[in-house]
Amino acid sequence: MEILAGAGRFSPPDPARGVRYVEHLRVPDLSIGTYSIPAGGTDVQKPHTEDEIYVVTAGRARLTTPGGDAEVRAGSVAYVPAGEEHRFVDVTGDFAVLVVFAPAEYGRAHTG
Repeated sequence: MEILAGAGRFSPPDPARGVRYVEHLRVPDLSIGTYSIPAGGTDVQKPHTEDEIYVVTAGRARLTTPGGDAEVRAGSVAYVPAGEEHRFVDVTGDFAVLVVFAPAEYGRAHTG
């Protein structure tokens, strides 16, 4: 076992959107971070080259993808396959998710 805390990168809040991502762990096969959007904020993320799992820890939003929409709130878990367009909309309450990328974010060749 190895304890790996504070091993990653920090993206400072975007003042225009208030969005923030903090990576907490990175190994070649996965990375884990927290992503937050303030109430009423805008999520403009682009598709990732890695699979993602979101675990909602606070707030409410709607996750929208080409395959449909789903309401998510604290306790919800969502899977987004690599390359799928997605974003959180209708953010109510300060929204926060634990994000797991597999392999690690940007671990595959980034195409966009």
